[in-house]
Amino acid sequence: MYYYRYDNPEVSCCYKYLMFSYNIIFWLAGVAFIAAGFWAWSEKGILLDLTQVTRLRGFDPVWLVLLVGGVTFILGFAGCVGALRENICLLKFFSGIIGFIFFLELTAAVLAVVFQSQVRAWINEFFVTNIKAYRDDIDLQNLIDSLQRMNHCCGAQNPADWDKNVYFNCNETNRSREKCGVPFSCCVTDPADLVVNTQCGYDVRNKEEREQSNHIYNKGCIAALEDWLPGNLNTVAIVFVVISLLQMVGIYLARTLISDIEKVKFS
Repeated sequence: MYYYRYDNPEVSCCYKYLMFSYNIIFWLAGVAFIAAGFWAWSEKGILLDLTQVTRLRGFDPVWLVLLVGGVTFILGFAGCVGALRENICLLKFFSGIIGFIFFLELTAAVLAVVFQSQVRAWINEFFVTNIKAYRDDIDLQNLIDSLQRMNHCCGAQNPADWDKNVYFNCNETNRSREKCGVPFSCCVTDPADLVVNTQCGYDVRNKEEREQSNHIYNKGCIAALEDWLPGNLNTVAIVFVVISLLQMVGIYLARTLISDIEKVKFS
C-alpha cells in the first residue's frame, strides 16, 4: 500500500522571524529618536510654548530627528506587526514605503550630480539663512559650530558671511560685544589648548585679511565640502550601498512573506 503525502503551503517561520528581528531594531531606534527629539524640545521650553517653533527663522535640527524617528517608528511597527500577524496590508505598506524612499534617494543623488550649480546655490542660501538665525536656537548653533570646527571653515563662502547676523555685523548701530567678529568655531585652534576660548573671534574682522588668517579660517564651508567630497567618494559610496542593501533586504523579506501568505490563503 502506498501513502501519498500532499504538501500544503505554509508561511516560512525563518522569513517571518527574520522580518520581525529586522524591524524590531528600527522600531526601537525610532522610539529613541522621537524621545530624544521631544527631550530636546522640552529643554528649550518649546513643549510649553509651541509657537516658538514657528518663530525660529532658521532650521531646527530637532525637526530632522523627529522626522527620521517618526518614519523609522512607523516602518518598524508596520514590519513587526505585519510579520507576526501575517498581515498583507501592513507588509505591502512597509515594502512600498521602503521602495519609495529608495527611489527618492536615487533621484536626489542623480539630480545633485546633474544640477551641481543649482544645488550649490541652494546650499549657500540655506547656510546663509541659518547664519542669520545662529543665536535663535541652541541646537542650530551647536550644529553650525560643529560643522565649522570639523571642516576648518568659516561662513558659507567666507567669514564675511557673518556680517549677515545681527550680533556679528559691523554696523555702527550694533552694540553687541561680538560686533565685527565670528563664532569661536571659526578660530584656528592650538591642539595644546585644553580650554576653548569662546572669545577668540571678537573683533577679528576689523583686522586686515592677512592678519585674520592667523586667527580664523578664511575658507568657506561650501568650498570645504567641495574639497572633502572628492577624497571621500569611496566612503560616501560605501554608505550609500550599505543603506541600499538594508532597504533591499527589507523589501525582499516583506515580498517573500506576502507571497507565502497569499499561497496559504489561496490553498
